[in-house]
Amino acid sequence: MSKTIETLDDVVIRFAGDSGDGMQLTGTQFTNTTALVGNDLSTLPDYPAEIRAPAGTLFGVSSFQLHFSSWDILTPGDHPDVLVAMNPAALKVHLKDLKKGGVIVANIDAFDDKNLGLAGYEGNPLKDDSLASYQLIEVPITKLTLNALQGSGLSQKEMVRCKNFFALGLMYWMYSRPIEPTADWIKEKFGKEPQIAEANDKALKAGYYYGESTEAFGARFEVKPAQLKPGLYRNITGNEAVALGVVAAAQKAKLPLYYASYPITPASDILHNLSGYKNYNVKTYQAEDEIAAAGAAVGAAYAGSLAVSGTSGPGAALKSETISLAIMLELPLVIVDVQRGGPSTGLPTKTEQSDLMFVTYGRHGEAPAVVIAASTPADCFHMAFEAARLAVKYMTPVYLLTDGYLGNGSEPWLVPDAKDLPEIPVHFRTDPENFHPYARNENNVRPWALPGTPGLEHRIGGLEKANITGNVSYDPDNHDFMVHLRAEKVKGIEKDIPLQEVYGEQSGELLVVSWGGTFGSVRSTVERMRKNGYKISHAHLRYLNPFPRNLGEVLKKFKTVFVPEINLGQLAKLLKAEYLVPVVQFNKVRGLPIRSAELEQAIKDALGGAK
Repeated sequence: MSKTIETLDDVVIRFAGDSGDGMQLTGTQFTNTTALVGNDLSTLPDYPAEIRAPAGTLFGVSSFQLHFSSWDILTPGDHPDVLVAMNPAALKVHLKDLKKGGVIVANIDAFDDKNLGLAGYEGNPLKDDSLASYQLIEVPITKLTLNALQGSGLSQKEMVRCKNFFALGLMYWMYSRPIEPTADWIKEKFGKEPQIAEANDKALKAGYYYGESTEAFGARFEVKPAQLKPGLYRNITGNEAVALGVVAAAQKAKLPLYYASYPITPASDILHNLSGYKNYNVKTYQAEDEIAAAGAAVGAAYAGSLAVSGTSGPGAALKSETISLAIMLELPLVIVDVQRGGPSTGLPTKTEQSDLMFVTYGRHGEAPAVVIAASTPADCFHMAFEAARLAVKYMTPVYLLTDGYLGNGSEPWLVPDAKDLPEIPVHFRTDPENFHPYARNENNVRPWALPGTPGLEHRIGGLEKANITGNVSYDPDNHDFMVHLRAEKVKGIEKDIPLQEVYGEQSGELLVVSWGGTFGSVRSTVERMRKNGYKISHAHLRYLNPFPRNLGEVLKKFKTVFVPEINLGQLAKLLKAEYLVPVVQFNKVRGLPIRSAELEQAIKDALGGAK
């Protein structure tokens, strides 16, 4: 008997299990299928730092949260409506986040004495009344997977590994998703292992039809497609978007792209993605360490490539001396910093806005660098393109800040038409007449002269340069002049970036100022509060050094400036220092995105409860 189908506006699902249970794969497949259906979506992968943490332990739990809807959404959701718990540890770690009355789909086969003990349970939570406030659906996922795969020729261990596809199929049925896209993906992914492909396909279908046949589910659900702007969309992560952004910029600049990096979580996917674009004149180099990667990128810039080096916080620290060299050389270089929890090794797989002060000031000497930041996974494309444009136009290093949430998270991306992307003019100096390596144009930018160009031989290096000639100079007045000149060049970029926009009233009681990956939670909170009568506004910063030239005027039009950050107040300090405005801070450093509900309460507190 077919079940009743109920229509929902939006759903938040969290898949959780051991790091070896395939939760990231399960979530990614559900996400890709949901994108094909036409829902708007936002995701939050969350996994342990250990490559393979001990099975069944709390610190070995891996999860993937997906928020999908029939309307425009900006966050992966504060609290899941559904928790798919593959073992007791997954339930214990994530139950606190589940909405009261939410659905728990539990793999009861994993709730044995051993796993309960590893998770710290004294009794079985499925058997007592501790889950009475939730809708508990017990499914023998492991057993049903093994039954479906009898006669497959696989070992029991191999069959058990297919249980994530059973869970995926069950969720596809529950939320009226088609299974064909995943079935096609399985066939392509495991084409050289037909037994594995057939087993995963059978497990997927077994989960789907179990939902249809069991009495455990009283209904299934449907989320209608979102009314998005017409165009070609694809689901994209922030790291994928960065890769495509720098490739597009190199094409528009008619330059070869050179990407040098050392593997580091959560930035490594940029290297993996770029290695597949060799047909676009992309060269990738996996260096032996972060310093070598930075040095190779500087060498590539000197030789005339669009040079990019990607990393996270610890790697940015190691690159700092070489980036200082690039500032002295005045060469175009893009440094992508996918921020993570620190200090030191910190929280490698968790997100944080921890590097703003470092990339702004973390170099020896007076070494100004441009700093910009992406706001969403899809925006990583546009800001990567912008970082390349500014680096080339102004012959200077540019930091692009993303973070673990943006880099690993995903959303629908409206694929731009290549012809709509701006050209990036590149002017290599070829005329030897009156050539001086540190002569300046109207933007204080020196010429880009490639080595080997006849008549353009010149000295380059880390020692201070004489103005115009580029000769080594220890003259105090020249050094003072050059320090100011390099700072003025970076400051002058403010005329080439957009004015700061404000969402809501242009003046008033409270302005929320955000940057980076907090955009979604902040904007959704401000939108909801405005609908409820609160006269608050929002300014999201994408340009952090230099700031937009009208930012000081914007800030002074509001009685209260409220700055939420996933750090201890780095942007707040910069705003107070630059504009001498009082700032109310809201700081959470939990390795996770800021929750909309807690942000709303903090804004109400800042307003004193007044609308």
